[in-house]
Amino acid sequence: CVTFPQPDTMPEQQLQSQRSGVNCDYFWADKKDTQGNGDRTGFELLLQKQPKGQEMQKELSGFLRERIKIEEECAKNLTKLSQNSLAAQEEGSLGEAWAQVKKSLADEAEVHLKFSAKLHTEVEKPLMNFRENFKKDMKRCDHHIADLCKQVASHYASVEKAQKALTEWQRDLEMKTQQLEIKLSNKTEEDIKKARRKSTQAGDDLMYCADLYNQAQSKWFEEMVSTTLELEWLEVERVEMIRQHLCQYTQLRHETDTFNQSTVEPVDQLLLKVDQAKVRELWVREHKTGNIRPVDMEI
Repeated sequence: CVTFPQPDTMPEQQLQSQRSGVNCDYFWADKKDTQGNGDRTGFELLLQKQPKGQEMQKELSGFLRERIKIEEECAKNLTKLSQNSLAAQEEGSLGEAWAQVKKSLADEAEVHLKFSAKLHTEVEKPLMNFRENFKKDMKRCDHHIADLCKQVASHYASVEKAQKALTEWQRDLEMKTQQLEIKLSNKTEEDIKKARRKSTQAGDDLMYCADLYNQAQSKWFEEMVSTTLELEWLEVERVEMIRQHLCQYTQLRHETDTFNQSTVEPVDQLLLKVDQAKVRELWVREHKTGNIRPVDMEI
């Protein structure tokens, strides 16, 4: 129900945008659906692309939720492991190093727990909120253009009806005029005037319907330009949003690796301080029973 220019005037049309690949210049006509579901409007084809992006965001959120669960489970298991009493009887500098190893597990568990919390608040949740708002924007755009398309179609049907009425009244006027000329009928000149008035009124109705149609199509045209540009902007925003939050994800991973490294450093330092001689000396000092040596028995 959209009127396009004649082929000889098409080269005169200027693109709405000078940038290549902009939506508002390439989705005006309908396209036959490959699945045999009839023609699809260009705007419907544009909207078809959006669910793929929404599905990607949904799957990405699911991936992040699984990663958060893994981090939380890891933190839980590390905490449990750090609290066991295995080898707790070791003493001296080696015992201190072993105690630090278990403490590093607790510290590492805290790092994983903080990472999972930040992953939820700084990456997963913003992406979920963006997806919900994105769905609302798509629905709003769809309903808005769909309403305008209905108006264009309705006014187009009115034009066709008015054209048919005008054709019938013109045919009636022509027939009555011929009958009067050849005197095959007793129709009076008043009948001719009446038919002429009807024909004129039908012409005026057609012009009125065409004017309403042009107004509806003009409104649809303007909204198509602005809405397709909005869809394009939303897609740009979606891709950039995902890119930024994946960057945030990698940044959090770098921070986690750095923090995990910091939990191991005290262990390394204590292991370097382990002195076998001092370990033995400490044990002897704490557990000695006497330092007077026995001598041979003299009879």
